[in-house]
Amino acid sequence: MNPSQQRKVALITGAAKRVGAVIARTLHAADFDLALHCRHSTSEANALAAELCAQRANSAIVLQADLADLPQLPRLIDATLSHYGQLDALINNASSFYRTPLETATPTQWNELFAANAQAPFFLAQSALPALRTTRGAIVNLVDIYAERALAQHPIYVMAKAALAAMTRCLALDLGPDVRVNGVAPGAVMWPSDGKSYADQQAMLARTPLQRAGAPEDVASTVLWLLRDAPFVTGQIIRVDGGRSVTV
Repeated sequence: MNPSQQRKVALITGAAKRVGAVIARTLHAADFDLALHCRHSTSEANALAAELCAQRANSAIVLQADLADLPQLPRLIDATLSHYGQLDALINNASSFYRTPLETATPTQWNELFAANAQAPFFLAQSALPALRTTRGAIVNLVDIYAERALAQHPIYVMAKAALAAMTRCLALDLGPDVRVNGVAPGAVMWPSDGKSYADQQAMLARTPLQRAGAPEDVASTVLWLLRDAPFVTGQIIRVDGGRSVTV
């Protein structure tokens, strides 16, 4: 492909469903071409790529990989560069989330949660760095407001997201001025399928200044703003939480 093409190219991990798919549609509408990563959701990822390519030919490809498998991470970058000839943005959206009470937590759970939420974003950034330096590109990490506060019965997830937040700040320092690195920390946007009960959700929203849940589009528009409209912003983690993080 022509490396001097006008459209920017973004690799999005966990892009097949939920917030990742909305980020993909939002960036595509803003004239990005996309590499859509998935692990198990290949049918959903292929359907999304077909939808986007119907709007603009050759504008989306699907890359399948288990992000816990470290040798696969450079291959995601290589495949994106092989197809498009450039990389302007890495969006580390893929995540694992589940309970790990101290009494029952296992090393396997530790490894899985840190692999998805901290290890893969770090080593993807490492692999993408030469290409991002060439395009003076950007990295956006999907963090969580719980990187800064406790979440009962989820200590390993919280620690992994805290590591991702720390990584965001460190890489912003180390990679400037060529590459900007920022994070987005959603609050209540999409509830996990095994998440809080309806009553607990409503109680949480009642304590939020905007008193409602957000939408995936709120997260996606923030990602787009960081990539396209914030050239003097780096090392920041933008909370998209309806003000929930300012409450006790």
